[in-house]
Amino acid sequence: MLLGFPLLSLAIWVPIVAGVLVLATGSDRNAHAARLTALVGAILGFVVTLPLYLRFDPAANGFQFMEFAPWIETFNINYHLGIDGISLLLILLNSFTTVLVVIAGWQVIQDRVAQYMAAFLFLSGVMNGVFCALDALLFYVFFEATLIPMFIIIGVWGGPNRVYAAVKFFLYTLVGSLLTLVALIYLYNVSQGSFSLLDYYQLPLPLAAQILIFLAFMLAFAVKVPMWPVHTWLPDAHVEAPTGGSVVLAAIMLKLGGYGFLRLSLPILPDASHYLAGFVIALSLIAVVYIGLVALVQSDLKKLIAYSSVSHMGFVTLGIFIFNPHGMEGAVIQMISHGFVSGALFLCVGVLYDRVHSRQIADYGGVVNTMPVFAALFMLFAMANSGLPGTSGFVGEFMVIVGAVKASFWYAFAAATTLVFGAAYTLWMYKRVIFGAVANSRVAALKDLDMREFLVLGLLAVAVLAMGVYPDPFAEVLHTSVNDLLSHVTQSKLPVR
Repeated sequence: MLLGFPLLSLAIWVPIVAGVLVLATGSDRNAHAARLTALVGAILGFVVTLPLYLRFDPAANGFQFMEFAPWIETFNINYHLGIDGISLLLILLNSFTTVLVVIAGWQVIQDRVAQYMAAFLFLSGVMNGVFCALDALLFYVFFEATLIPMFIIIGVWGGPNRVYAAVKFFLYTLVGSLLTLVALIYLYNVSQGSFSLLDYYQLPLPLAAQILIFLAFMLAFAVKVPMWPVHTWLPDAHVEAPTGGSVVLAAIMLKLGGYGFLRLSLPILPDASHYLAGFVIALSLIAVVYIGLVALVQSDLKKLIAYSSVSHMGFVTLGIFIFNPHGMEGAVIQMISHGFVSGALFLCVGVLYDRVHSRQIADYGGVVNTMPVFAALFMLFAMANSGLPGTSGFVGEFMVIVGAVKASFWYAFAAATTLVFGAAYTLWMYKRVIFGAVANSRVAALKDLDMREFLVLGLLAVAVLAMGVYPDPFAEVLHTSVNDLLSHVTQSKLPVR
């Protein structure tokens, strides 16, 4: 609560209510009304999150803006909300991305416009719920609820194989989460009837129980990240999803896995987190190196960026499990940066696809001759994806590598290869698409960005540069939250692996 306003509830329910209003506009005959209502709802959803940042106290310990109300009293399930610096940044990223996605789909989506816009607003609300929830069952409900809008987005507005991709996405993420529910029920019984995450943080669980619960949590969160080898659903989902779906999937939904590790796995299971850290780090480094090589041979633009996402998210799990401030703060910064950069890259692919209706790199070449403004913005995002200093892509990766050096030189050496592989696949892709002579008549007929497209990509360009040049406004809200988490986790008596 702040000045009597339940800001966290507003962050969750304003987009959801706006989604209901968008659906109420009816059929495609009222498409313009649906778009306007969605835009107003998305902007309001972003505006109500700004006081969270402006009023957040970076020096305060614990959770802020707490809200509490009984929900299902029989099982002691409560509507319990609160945020720290980690969840604050993810809420802002989610709400900001929703505005961009609504604008990006303004003209592209012509069928079932109201349903399309409403799905993204619902998704925005429930993802904010995940980042706010301090009740374990409330967290689980919001976590699973994110599947429904994305399943519909891929399955209805996706490409030719959309049904296959949507079902694969749904099954991977649902099955991965079922063991999490079993683990939460176990914790409910051990804690004598509490679903409060704050109570779980104090539970003295034996190592054997912690390991089993950690593995149950990990299956759900690893699929979401996604970590190798449970990443195969992601390229299919990205290739078939509409542009807006790919943007939200990469920018926000992948972060639910990293957030789950930070909010549940580490603080509830500190001993198991240390004991299995080497296993998680090994999977993270495989993702960074091997998936980077897989991205290098892709001929489909969306698949290349999808595999790039898996490689970059390997930095997130690596940073989390090396258990030092640089690594963990770098992991969160990397999540935010990846949201900006990967979202921008998918939007760039969408701009090309809307004009040429092809995602194949071979169908392009010489785009700079007909779309110079687009080529300039695309270059910025390609450089950020390569980790160029001065862009957001450099900040998180640099911090994680610095943290990795403190843990092990070889961790840092393996992680740093992404700077080579990332530059290789990104810049090679950019060269083939943008430079050279005009490849064919379709490229010759291309028109540069319109004002709507320039607005969306321009806002992301500002975010990428601002975070790269001056990351302090992002990093300062993390220091206390990360230090508190590390202090709690390092109370473990087991050695770090």
